[in-house]
Amino acid sequence: MKPYKGYTARVAFDEDALVFHGEVLGIRDVITFEAATAADLRQAFHDSVDDYLAWSAEEGLEPDKPFSGTLSLRASPELHRRMASAAARQAKSLNQWIVEALDARATEDLDAPSQIG
Repeated sequence: MKPYKGYTARVAFDEDALVFHGEVLGIRDVITFEAATAADLRQAFHDSVDDYLAWSAEEGLEPDKPFSGTLSLRASPELHRRMASAAARQAKSLNQWIVEALDARATEDLDAPSQIG
């Protein structure tokens, strides 16, 4: 399911109830949604996120955000050295090089067929 307003979700199908149900990922608060058809699923996701954002505003609360943009990374000293060398060869900071490399890999993986199910 494509992200909406920075939020992503996991969706499953309940064969017994014949309904799709989903949950927003990466936040402490619980946002769920369900739909009887795949066609209605995206709208149910969007409506749940919109309801959560409206509720947060009404309560004067800051809505939980899935990701801060800050990532702690551990690597072996050898990998750290190779990444720093590769970044230097491209006249980039190590951070910029890592972000570009991870972005390229994530895009590649997201464009590939899903391995689930």
